[in-house]
Amino acid sequence: MARKAHAYSEQTLDAVRVLGLEIARARRARRWTAQELSVRAGISRSTLYAVERGAPTVAIGVVFEVAALLGINLLGASPRELPHLLEPSSDRPALLPPSVPPPPAPAHRPKHRR
Repeated sequence: MARKAHAYSEQTLDAVRVLGLEIARARRARRWTAQELSVRAGISRSTLYAVERGAPTVAIGVVFEVAALLGINLLGASPRELPHLLEPSSDRPALLPPSVPPPPAPAHRPKHRR
């Protein structure tokens, strides 16, 4: 049975297109051919072209690996700063927009006595 096509939000489509354009720009700035970058990334040229076009169906790990090979900072952090984003913090995650409310505090339940 065929899979249904997923409907992506405009924000998602814009974000993958912007990242794809940045990847294409960085590849050309390094004067790498699509063949050279695809070999370095371990992907086909057609997958690389899909990345550069901003196709939302390419696996995020593939897109991030291509960006990292080109020296593009991911999530607004340098490679040295990324591990610090994994550290637990009482701050809200930076990836969420300010309009997303924090999760509710766990409800206090009195213990039942027998």
